[in-house]
Amino acid sequence: MAGPEDIGLILHTSGTTSRPKIVPLSQRNLAASARNISSWLELETSDSCLNVMPLFHIHGLIAAVLSSLYAGASVACTPGFNALKFFPWVDEIRPTWYTAVPTMHQVILARAGRNQEILDRNPLRFIRSSSSSLPSTVMTELEEIFSAPVIESYGMTEAAHQMTSNPLPPHERRPGCVGVAAGPEVAIMAPNGELLAPGEIGEVVIRGDNVSQGYENNDKANAEAFTAGWFRTGDQGQMDEAGYLTLTGRLKEIINRGGEKISPREVDDILIAHPAVSQVVVFAMPHDKLGEEVAAAIVLREGQEASEREIRDFAAHRLAAFKVPQKILLLDEIPKGATGKLQRIGLAEKLGLVS
Repeated sequence: MAGPEDIGLILHTSGTTSRPKIVPLSQRNLAASARNISSWLELETSDSCLNVMPLFHIHGLIAAVLSSLYAGASVACTPGFNALKFFPWVDEIRPTWYTAVPTMHQVILARAGRNQEILDRNPLRFIRSSSSSLPSTVMTELEEIFSAPVIESYGMTEAAHQMTSNPLPPHERRPGCVGVAAGPEVAIMAPNGELLAPGEIGEVVIRGDNVSQGYENNDKANAEAFTAGWFRTGDQGQMDEAGYLTLTGRLKEIINRGGEKISPREVDDILIAHPAVSQVVVFAMPHDKLGEEVAAAIVLREGQEASEREIRDFAAHRLAAFKVPQKILLLDEIPKGATGKLQRIGLAEKLGLVS
C-alpha cells in the first residue's frame, strides 16, 4: 500500500521562465489538492466536467480529473482541445462545468455566437480558468454568453495545482484578481524573507499539504525556492485586507527598460481593452542602449482592423510613456507552449527580434 509520503506523480514544470524542473508530488500532495479543489468548487455526484486540458499537465490532471473523482462526480476527457468540436462535445456530454486556459476561452468565445442553441440546451453551473492571467474582458464576455459565473484560479505544478481562487456565488469574485487562499496558506514575502503587510508588493509564497517538498536532483533550485518553510512561487503580487490576491507578474518577466521596471501584465491589461484586440502578450525585446524595450504581440478580433500606430496611441493615453510598447507585431497567431499558455520568455527570439 502506498503511504502519504510516497511519490504518486512526477511532472516537469512548464518552463515558462527557465528550464523545466522535475517535481515529485506525494500521495499526500495529490489527495490534498483534489480535496481542496473539489471542496472549493462544491462538486457533487451530479456534476460532470468537460476536460479539454492535456493530462500531462497539472491543470487537467488534478483540477478536472482528480477533483471530480474525489467528489464521486464524472469527467469526460477529450482527445485534446478542438474549437470546432467543443460545442458538439457540450451537446453530447452535457457537462455542468469546464476548465481551460485563457487562450482556449478566447477561441471558444469566437465561436459561441453561432452555437447559442447548444448553450441554451446545456446550461453550465460555472466555468473555471487557470494557468495564466484571464483578461477581465474575456471573463465578462464568458459570463454574458454562458450565463454562468467564471472562477479564475491560480495554480502551479509545485503546489499540485491550486493555490488561490475566486469563490463561487454568492461570494465576491473579482475580475483581474486570482482570489483568496484556496487550500494552502498564502502570503507575500520581501526579498529578505520578511512577510509583508496587506497592500505591499512582493513575492507570493505558499505552504501546505499540497506543496511539493522540493525538486528532484536540484539542490540549487531547492535552496532558492524555500525560505523558512515557505515555497517562493516566483510570482509578484499583493494581497488586500480581505485576502484577495492580485498578481502583477512573474519576477523573471519584469521588463527592465533603462532601470525602469515594467510589469508586462499591466500593459497586457491596457492593450486587451482595445476593442479590436483579441489576444495580447507583452514581452521584453533587447535594446542596445536601454538593455530591454517593451514589445507586444497582438492578434486582432475576427473582422476587426487596427494599425500598430492606432494601438500604440491607445496605450499612450492610458500608460506612462516608458511603458508604451515601442514594437507592436500584429500576428495571425501568437506562439504558445504545449499546454496552450502564452509564454513571454523567449518570445522575442521566436519572433525574430533578437539579432
